[in-house]
Amino acid sequence: MKILITGNCGFIGQNFVRMFRDKYEIVGLDKLGYASDAHACNLCQTHIVDIKSASVVEQTVKNYLPEVIINFAAESHVDNSIASPGPFMYSNYIGTFNLLEAARKFGVKRFVQISTDEVYGDLQPNDLPFSDKFKLKPSSPYSASKTAADVLVLSYHKTFDLDTVITRTCNNYGPYQYKEKFLPVVITNALNNKSIPVYGVGKNVREWIYVEDNCEGIEAAVNYGKAGEIYHIGTGEEMENLDMVRKILKLMSKPESLINFVTDRKGHDLRYALDSISSRSQLLWMPKTSLDVGLIKTIKWIEENFSYWREK
Repeated sequence: MKILITGNCGFIGQNFVRMFRDKYEIVGLDKLGYASDAHACNLCQTHIVDIKSASVVEQTVKNYLPEVIINFAAESHVDNSIASPGPFMYSNYIGTFNLLEAARKFGVKRFVQISTDEVYGDLQPNDLPFSDKFKLKPSSPYSASKTAADVLVLSYHKTFDLDTVITRTCNNYGPYQYKEKFLPVVITNALNNKSIPVYGVGKNVREWIYVEDNCEGIEAAVNYGKAGEIYHIGTGEEMENLDMVRKILKLMSKPESLINFVTDRKGHDLRYALDSISSRSQLLWMPKTSLDVGLIKTIKWIEENFSYWREK
């Protein structure tokens, strides 16, 4: 199977390539932005392309004629979207539009959009997890741009009969994640004995998935997903941010005195949680890595690649 992957030098994209490059013929598109890992260009044939350029996207799809496009490419850091929303609209919405148009024009058999639980807004502590029937209520420019892209993908299925599948996942963690994200910040700061910033009082709750489990769920959606459907790739493992920091510090034998509470993020959603039971059944997929095991593996990886994190 010929697969065109956007964002193949990013966190989830490069993990997908590492896992499946021997199984599929993969070509990547990546603009090599600030959070990209240039070393990942060597994992597959990579074209340095910004997906907001319609003509370049069209020409690349025309030349390669993939059977499947998986759109991992996205600006994804919420804080950055608050400070400067523009790049998120261009990459996450306009970029998706350009890919959909190319897929429609050149007969791509399946378009897989990688989305997020943040499109639903937030939950209260006792609320049931999000189902795919929940109303979309994004809170940040980042989640709004992803919501707009999801709606566009669904419209291309209904209007143009394009075979589209959307996966929405919870917070990913694991090897090769850029240092600005929550867990890399916690782990690298702990390694450096630096203070660890925690928004507000640390009561925000997130569901966590090891990146390789998410990649296997995405591959299942490629092969077993039904056209026009949305699939939740989740674990059910939720944790308050403060408890997560304390857990990591304990695993690393570091003191809780490193915790530093800082002013809360604007529009900070309280809780995300996905109902993924139905999706697991339909995709014949289950997460394999418990949070405890995944955190130990992630800490070990960052410790062993400490120079990489210092240089990035």
